[in-house]
Amino acid sequence: MKKIVLFTALIVGGIFASETQAQQISDNAIGLRVGGGNSYGAEVSYQRALQGNNRLELDLGWRNDSHYDAIKLVGLYQWVWNIEGGFNWYAGAGAGLGNYDDNRHGDYNDGIFALIAGNVGIEYDFDFPLLLSLDFRPEIGFSDYSQHSDFTPDVALGIRYQF
Repeated sequence: MKKIVLFTALIVGGIFASETQAQQISDNAIGLRVGGGNSYGAEVSYQRALQGNNRLELDLGWRNDSHYDAIKLVGLYQWVWNIEGGFNWYAGAGAGLGNYDDNRHGDYNDGIFALIAGNVGIEYDFDFPLLLSLDFRPEIGFSDYSQHSDFTPDVALGIRYQF
């Protein structure tokens, strides 16, 4: 039964992938990604088209709440598909590094962390050089400090200038 389900999923996925058309994506886009998982913050976001419907996204951001402050850099490889007109959806995966400062315990729990991330979202590409997006980026952090060794669901709104 598992083999039949897997085989069916592969066939349906292949048909879907062959029928979707790659959206012409901008060579470069820069802007902000605002939202958060366990806390609120913003990221300066840069996207670079690679080839076809693939792109690289780099996000440098900060997060803070009443317990800690964090700075992180995340790199994602993304695939972009056109839904219709200016609407696209995308999915990707990547990794990142960061530094955190625990506000509750002085310097005792300060340190660095690493993370792996997935990414899925929807975006609208206007006729002028503006790109709006809403995405979900689940992250799994690795650190000696338990606050940054957990699953973090990161939801954000992005606004980018394309050039």
